Amino acid sequence: MRNIFTTVLSCLIFSLSIQAQHSKLPISLLEQTVNELKNDSRGPYKRIRWFCKDGSIREPKDPCPDSTGGGIQHASYKEDVIRLGNNYHIYFGDILAYTDKIDFWDKENNQSRLIQYQLSKYLASVDDGWITRKSRYYRGAIQSEDEEAWGVEFYRWLLKDNSTINKHYYLIKQSLRDIPHNGDTNIAQLVRSESKVIAEEMPNFMDIRIKIHGRPDVTDIDLVNNYVVKNKSKLSSEQLNKLNKLQKAMIEFYSPINFEELKQKMSGLTTNNNLTKRVNEFIKEQENTNNEEEQLGNISELLCEIRTEISSINNVNDKLLLLDFSNDLEDLFIKSAQNWKPKQLSELLEKIYVLSEATAGSGLVENWEWQQIEPNLIGILSEQKISLTDLNEYLRLSRGIVEWSVSRVKSDYGTVVNTYSDFEPKALGFIDDRIRSSMVLSLGESVSELANYLAVKTKLSNKVMDIKNSGAIRGLNPGYALGELIVVKGSSENITVNASNIYIFDKPPSDLKPVAGIMTVSEGNLVSHVQLLARNLGIPNAALSDENLEDLYKYNGKRIFYAVTNKGTVQVKLESDMTPVERELFVKKERTNSKIKVPVGEIRLDVSEVLNMRNVNATDSGKLCGPKAANLGQLKSMFPEHVVEGLIIPFGIFKSHMDQPMPGKNISYWNFLSNTFASAEAMRNKDVDESKIEDYLLSQLKELEEAILKMHLDSKFISQLQNQFKNVFGSSIGNVPVFLRSDTNMEDLKEFTGAGLNLTLFNILDEQKIIEGIKRVWASPYTDRSFKWRQKYLLNPENVYPSILIIPSVDVEYSGVMITKGINVGGDNDLTVAFSRGAGGAVDGQSAETWLLKQESSLLLAPARQIDYLRLPKHGGTITHTTTFEENILNQKNKNSIRKVAKDIREKLTENEYKGAYDVELGFKNDKLWLFQIRPFVENKQAKGSEYLQSITPKVDYSQQVNITEKIL
Repeated sequence: MRNIFTTVLSCLIFSLSIQAQHSKLPISLLEQTVNELKNDSRGPYKRIRWFCKDGSIREPKDPCPDSTGGGIQHASYKEDVIRLGNNYHIYFGDILAYTDKIDFWDKENNQSRLIQYQLSKYLASVDDGWITRKSRYYRGAIQSEDEEAWGVEFYRWLLKDNSTINKHYYLIKQSLRDIPHNGDTNIAQLVRSESKVIAEEMPNFMDIRIKIHGRPDVTDIDLVNNYVVKNKSKLSSEQLNKLNKLQKAMIEFYSPINFEELKQKMSGLTTNNNLTKRVNEFIKEQENTNNEEEQLGNISELLCEIRTEISSINNVNDKLLLLDFSNDLEDLFIKSAQNWKPKQLSELLEKIYVLSEATAGSGLVENWEWQQIEPNLIGILSEQKISLTDLNEYLRLSRGIVEWSVSRVKSDYGTVVNTYSDFEPKALGFIDDRIRSSMVLSLGESVSELANYLAVKTKLSNKVMDIKNSGAIRGLNPGYALGELIVVKGSSENITVNASNIYIFDKPPSDLKPVAGIMTVSEGNLVSHVQLLARNLGIPNAALSDENLEDLYKYNGKRIFYAVTNKGTVQVKLESDMTPVERELFVKKERTNSKIKVPVGEIRLDVSEVLNMRNVNATDSGKLCGPKAANLGQLKSMFPEHVVEGLIIPFGIFKSHMDQPMPGKNISYWNFLSNTFASAEAMRNKDVDESKIEDYLLSQLKELEEAILKMHLDSKFISQLQNQFKNVFGSSIGNVPVFLRSDTNMEDLKEFTGAGLNLTLFNILDEQKIIEGIKRVWASPYTDRSFKWRQKYLLNPENVYPSILIIPSVDVEYSGVMITKGINVGGDNDLTVAFSRGAGGAVDGQSAETWLLKQESSLLLAPARQIDYLRLPKHGGTITHTTTFEENILNQKNKNSIRKVAKDIREKLTENEYKGAYDVELGFKNDKLWLFQIRPFVENKQAKGSEYLQSITPKVDYSQQVNITEKIL
């Protein structure tokens, strides 16, 4: 038992240590260090020495004697470089032969050190050597033969464990392109990096660079040759050398594969089983085939076979050969796929299927994910005619594979790239480079081609400025907006947003404040708090590709009109191009229009006792407490085995404390609040600018928030709380870890959800922290984010009354959200569920595993791509864990439990006035379902019913059949 506790405690200390290191990352020091290393003739290295196997270090001219076991010669690191590794886990200039294999794999930090090595290689290729700009010529610093020998030994060690291969298949295959082990180089990356560097120096080369990065094929060689001929007289010898280097790399990359050489290479296989027989058969077959499309199909099948059967190989050398061979196949596939030009719909669908299969074989999509989606893709290929409904579903599925694959690259590399981008902006290009080096580039292109075909057939098409591949954009929430476009590259967590602007994010911040419109590359999931609030308030929201984000960047800072229709089509245009009808949409309306007033007439402020949740039900919502507590009390009576016990601190206790004198003022906390809003209304009546009124309100509310955090809590209330802990939870306060959930009277109204606006505190054990937490929860409605969202939709945002729901923690293995209807996909009788591992799953925008559950079947809408998650230890607080994606989160038993509880909810809540769908938060521990919250699922009726949005959405007969042989050109 002691060992288990020690392990848990060590994990917690380590996790907190890493967080502390990253939070204190010395950006200015790192920027300075990078610049110094770039200009140092020895770069990150100190001096050359012999490193002997007995641990001794000798001078360059004094080799390790045989008695020491021999050794290797290379550079040592500068002290500053060593300190960066020890203190901040930042590694510059790693010499592999000098690195412990376990340290390099860096399992505890999600392979951070290996990824940093890959990223450094990329930076060196696009930035003239980066930190080794001058040390490239430091003779003897790195011995290539020692690096290759180390690489072979590293993979022999790593590939012994099949579970490691299964969990990290994509990352391992990518690492093979960067870690020397067989003399190969990453020619594809070299082509991209050289063209990038040339375009930065020679602007008139940019069109060729865009072609190489966006639609690469063998004709690019002629483009570069013609450029050299045309501009030779204007080019310096150095520029000509760079172009010559690019030409050589392109010729090598596009040269036909030498199957004889490949056969010779694979003759080293010692294993004789079904997989190795299939590999040798493939090589023999491809020597004599001229059918490129057939060859691509064979490659995609073999890539999947290697992936699924690699664990059948016991010999690690054979595993390494097969994984290298798999990368060779990918390179051949990517080159050949650009030559496949479908002329008929059937050919385009076949190409998308083959590309999707190859993507799965490369590791970007997990085996179980491909098994879920593959039958739906292949089934359509045998049809002679196909409906627009089925074609639309084919588009959704194949577009999903593109998005899942991109998310996979980001999940593996995003953390390290974001860390480096703070001190080296060029690091942001690394993820794009990895995506462009995969099948995803061709797959995304083909999916966009299908989207364009469907747009013509349905007359539903995106009209987004003048950008290409706008078919990759899909609407999530209907609505329209006018405002300044802000395109945010990289992390958005520290971005200050303006409510009147339209934002494009790679990933939206989890605490997003109100904005006019949103577009995101990383959708997160359909049921996160940000998505639900956007849906509730009619904020237009769409998903787009990385390429779309880059293309729209040139409009950054421009005022645009942005609309998303009910059918998911998207329109974006400059303000100057708006029609009179569109301008009329934004004519100033009365303040009361589209806003609602929260009723406070029935609120019970006389109840000032801590309540047992069992004694509260849905009819008490907005009277004694907020809807979270009232509805969970209702659920407790309906599903006693699936709902925890709970305590409620009602509105009355909050109000009695707010009636106390406010320190430093001659009035109570409540009167300070009331006077603040009275003053704001007086300013409004004097036609003071609304932005100045908001600034005044926010400054006053900030003062109130800080005062509540220091508020004295009544001793009688504390005593009640202590007694109720014993009575309801069976143990004294301080012995039961609990959640404190803010629960206001301004949540879950008929037209306003309020999801995630106020504070929830996780797994608090210590009594004093619980006491302080109560004040933090009471203060949370007065934060600027919470107030801004309320102010956007409510007429009386000042009349907020928070209650608090206290429930014991359940250390769920995975948790998430269920909506009792289909969202965007499916109908009103279906279920949309999104789950992530650990506690608090799906609500904060995690890339969650999302399913559409029908009565007898389930459809995977998106897999999880969130690496980190929280668990709730008995000693309080949270522990961060990490995961991989080779296994699904929800099993069949879980899905059946969800279906059953959804059925019971629908049946047992029919007596309520509310007849719509519900938003339910739930989790699983040991396959037992736990219910944590239920609220109405609120959608913006005005946006859904907008006459304007309906007017730009043509009616479509989706039952219309098209011939599979129809031409698409």
